[in-house]
Amino acid sequence: MREIQFREALREAMNEEMRRDSSVYLMGEEVAQYNGAYKVSQGMLDEFGPDRVIDTPIAELGFAGIGVGSAMNGLRPIVEFMTFNFSLVAIDQVINSAAKVMSMSGGQYGCPIVFRGPTGNAGMLSSQHSQNFENWYANTPGLKVVVPSNPADAKGLLKTAIRDNDPVIFMESELMYGDKGLVPSEEYLIPIGKADVKRTGKDITIVSFGKMMKVAFAAAEELSKEGIEAELIDLRSVRPIDYATVIESVKKTNRLVVLEEAWPLASISSEISYHVQRYAFDYLDAPVNRVTSLDVPLPYAPTLIEAILPSVERLVKAARAVLYRN
Repeated sequence: MREIQFREALREAMNEEMRRDSSVYLMGEEVAQYNGAYKVSQGMLDEFGPDRVIDTPIAELGFAGIGVGSAMNGLRPIVEFMTFNFSLVAIDQVINSAAKVMSMSGGQYGCPIVFRGPTGNAGMLSSQHSQNFENWYANTPGLKVVVPSNPADAKGLLKTAIRDNDPVIFMESELMYGDKGLVPSEEYLIPIGKADVKRTGKDITIVSFGKMMKVAFAAAEELSKEGIEAELIDLRSVRPIDYATVIESVKKTNRLVVLEEAWPLASISSEISYHVQRYAFDYLDAPVNRVTSLDVPLPYAPTLIEAILPSVERLVKAARAVLYRN
């Protein structure tokens, strides 16, 4: 084990898979000559050359389509979006081509492609650069959607995503690229669709994913000062969702709060809440609660950003509510 940054874990995953399989290549804006907008691909052009680390124009629809076509013809592209906000320009290729080609061709064509890049708020970037689309893509049959929360998970999940024969949406965070964590030195893979219990507890279950896990950990520490032991579940992927791990935890704690950064309507937290009330209703001692961003476009001002995004304070308050301690 060694401690490395989130961006380094992603780079290791891509490097290892590109060395292992010559059909894997990376394509996106500034990934080659500039070493990546967030330096995730630093040094990759030097090792693999311009045929496998490819700078693109600012034309997401075009290079996403090239990626899909190449995946249908035997390659395994990794397509980097500078931000998933920009993936909206390419969403027709992602949803109407990549996600559907296996079904529409009766299995004659696959599309082993990874679309990766940062999602969500990253500071003072305002409404058009601060959105979460995890639930949008998770709503699409044919896609897998992965949202890691730490360097070790990021590496293991990205390696699995690159080897997967289905299209995978791999969502990161600008605010996490510099985060450090222990990552195994030996090769390892993490299966897509298996949640991880990051902290065990008996009083309440908190479910989240991605960078919101940092809020969950901080809230759990605050709750522990009040004698409340929270169990923290990191979904790691939101399509497929590991419902079984969530249900088993709720059967133990009898209370649930779901935390996510996206807007509340038709969110991952809505889906988790439905599933728990459908399959664990008799175990609940309180209604399921959730913490999301407020239902408005994210503004530019730091004070307003702080008021709108999920926070430790809001999560602690939601946990107290389901414990009837407010």
